[in-house]
Amino acid sequence: MQGILIVDKPAGFTSFDVIAKLRGICGTRKIGHSGTLDPMATGVLPVFIGKAVKAVDMQARHDKTYEAVMRLGLHTETGDTTGEIQTVVPIPASATESAVREALISFIGTQMQIPPMYSAVKVNGQRLYKAAREGKTVERTPRKITVHRIEVTDRLSQNDYLLRIHCSRGTYIRTLIESIGEKLGTAATMSALRRVMANGYLLDNAYTLDQIQLAKDEGSLEKLLLNVDTVFYDLPSYNVKPEDMQRLLNGAIVYDVDASDGRYRVYCKKQFIGVADAQAGCMRAEKMFVEENA
Repeated sequence: MQGILIVDKPAGFTSFDVIAKLRGICGTRKIGHSGTLDPMATGVLPVFIGKAVKAVDMQARHDKTYEAVMRLGLHTETGDTTGEIQTVVPIPASATESAVREALISFIGTQMQIPPMYSAVKVNGQRLYKAAREGKTVERTPRKITVHRIEVTDRLSQNDYLLRIHCSRGTYIRTLIESIGEKLGTAATMSALRRVMANGYLLDNAYTLDQIQLAKDEGSLEKLLLNVDTVFYDLPSYNVKPEDMQRLLNGAIVYDVDASDGRYRVYCKKQFIGVADAQAGCMRAEKMFVEENA
């Protein structure tokens, strides 16, 4: 079994919990994922199965889109409503819906963000959340992030706003929401988070764990998998003959290649075999996703 399974992660599961569950369903330990989600978050979690795990670190797209609920007037230990409430802050009359929409505009673009203490980031070999649970505060290095787009899509109640955020990888939505609260002269925390796109993979193509289990029981699990070449759709394609495919699989150079210099998705008889680099009429394999003598 080989391919990419887009999982709609349920609330209460860690990303590793999902992997552990899928190892049992798929009957293999060769499973990886990209784009970790916090336990409270739901939505798109791309899972790579079989030889597809080699593509996890080769993805060209790393942007994400989230739907998050921002609750004004509340500051918690973790930056979301799973944490202990630290302070309840008055919401100024100036923090109107129009002011919220205007404030969001100022967060569009590239900026520096300090990772929250309750995160899986490692500092001096220790996960920050472990230090936080011990009551420690660790100095953290700001990281560059980019918010491509952020907007209010609904006002759910007097103090709750549904936001849609398209951002770069490494963006902590909890921290972004806290910063928005500060901009508005109050506190803010995240009360819900759903990822609707990750690295180009959409929620429309995601399956719940129950749907995946049912597909396994019905013998149709492989029909849920996306091809590995979906990771490389930004690259041009190139077709090789069977003998040239074997050369690439064996690590040999293919000569007399009619292709411009650059990286390619390589196919043989319509089967995706891997990614290769062409230079001066020669092609060499970068990463292959089929067995030798296929």
